[in-house]
Amino acid sequence: MEEIQRESMEYDVIIVGAGPSGLSAAIKLKQMAVENQSEISICIVEKGSEVGAHILSGNVIDPKALNELIPDWKEKGAPLKTEVNKDSVRYLLSESLTIPAPLMIVPTFKNHGNYIISLGNLCRWLAEYAESLEIDIFAGFPASEIIYENDRVIGVITGDMGIDSEGEKKPGYEPGVELRAKFTVLAEGCRGHLGKEIINKYKLDEGKDPQHYGIGFKEVWDLKPELHEEGLVIHTLGWPSKGTVSGSYFYHGENNQAYIGYVVPLDYENPHLSPYDEFQQWKHQSSISKYLKEGKRVSYGARALIKGGLQSRPKMNFPGGLLIGDNAGTLNFPRIKGTHTAMKSGMIAAETIFSSIQSSKTDLEEYEEKFTSSWVNSELYKARNWNPFLHKFGPYLGVLLAGIDQFIFRGKLPFTLRAPEPDHACLKEANKMSKISYPKPDGIISFDKLSSVFLSNTNHAEDQPCHLILKDESIPIEQNLPLYDEPAQRYCPAGVYEVIEEEGSKKFQINAQNCVHCKTCDIKDPAQNIIWVTPEGTGGPNYPNM
Repeated sequence: MEEIQRESMEYDVIIVGAGPSGLSAAIKLKQMAVENQSEISICIVEKGSEVGAHILSGNVIDPKALNELIPDWKEKGAPLKTEVNKDSVRYLLSESLTIPAPLMIVPTFKNHGNYIISLGNLCRWLAEYAESLEIDIFAGFPASEIIYENDRVIGVITGDMGIDSEGEKKPGYEPGVELRAKFTVLAEGCRGHLGKEIINKYKLDEGKDPQHYGIGFKEVWDLKPELHEEGLVIHTLGWPSKGTVSGSYFYHGENNQAYIGYVVPLDYENPHLSPYDEFQQWKHQSSISKYLKEGKRVSYGARALIKGGLQSRPKMNFPGGLLIGDNAGTLNFPRIKGTHTAMKSGMIAAETIFSSIQSSKTDLEEYEEKFTSSWVNSELYKARNWNPFLHKFGPYLGVLLAGIDQFIFRGKLPFTLRAPEPDHACLKEANKMSKISYPKPDGIISFDKLSSVFLSNTNHAEDQPCHLILKDESIPIEQNLPLYDEPAQRYCPAGVYEVIEEEGSKKFQINAQNCVHCKTCDIKDPAQNIIWVTPEGTGGPNYPNM
């Protein structure tokens, strides 16, 4: 095989991912270097076409970490404009019946002092701030491989450009670049493919529960001014969920826009369930549809979220680097908040790395101690039983017990529950579960998948290797189809997977160009047969303000 000649660049620190954790790590590290009159070179690589292009989150942000990182963020023009002024928590009994829940019994949903934001726009602002500190940010360059030397991570290789679908070089082929560093920080977000490799290689999850996930949807709507209530935050549970503890959000942001979404835990049992269609059906609930009937949908996206919590968090340091943010699982699921915890995990990473560089140490073992003594770990400890209660006891008793844990005991129950069954193993055989018939989208409030993907501005060059790899190409038709009615047709939020008839036989078709990089297939496939890897640079969604 021909050896690829690659350009090589060296930095003190390389960060993979320009999300809130990666950007916070870079900024904090550079701040410390400036304060101590030290020179530290930092590079961030981001697979999206620009910073923010692949960022999707609700988002109501707790500014705690931002206050620590950039205390004068208001004066510097950070895009936090809409402070929460009203919370509403509701249980939906049916399409027309709603019961309000008193905030006193759901304390995790109190948002006083928090802000309704676009996380994508916050990341863009943080990136500008980082560049003002002379931090290099390379957007459109996915980190596709890890470089190892003597069992230690010493950097990453960015993806090759100009490879066709058969693996051959096209005209204009450009090999990826080797980025080498003293320390490599993986801040890829939920289910990062390099983080997954590192966790397996170094057994960072040994003795931990398997990680648990949900799939989160988001749409941005322009509302009629008379229906818009800037600063209002709505959360719901109940209808139309079918045996799951699914929930929704409806945030009234600035400029008469609403950020709405729905989260389905990926430990669901019924393979006939379609998370996308659950979301579309939810929008027809009377207390929700009243806002949307005369509105206009302007954006759509979907992304897996990580919710295993404290019991599932792997060790975050490894030889030569760190896992931070949702790559490791720092989301506080009862609060439905992970931005502030991700940012703080990055700031702790910066402190650890700076200390190691200053003392010429090659390990980052201090990180675990620093993290466990931080307020992030305290938050995750209080939240630790929420997911296991829901996982073990379901949508009724589980919610009641989780509520008692948070409302009465404030997360301080004298025991820690475990949730040892991975999400992909929760599916039951299709012939043992009820089929689900979803209403057809009306094109006004609810929509089909392909029109939604169009609004995500998703694009991949068609003539490139498929980034959705089947370990065994026979499994979808020979195993998943008879056992589970091939659930990829339904759990994918972008219509990537289809079972089609071709010359009298069934075939599993992958429409990789539709992929919004949610990672759900990598998580939920019952045979764990699908591996998500990075496509060619700039591919995927291009979210404007998600």
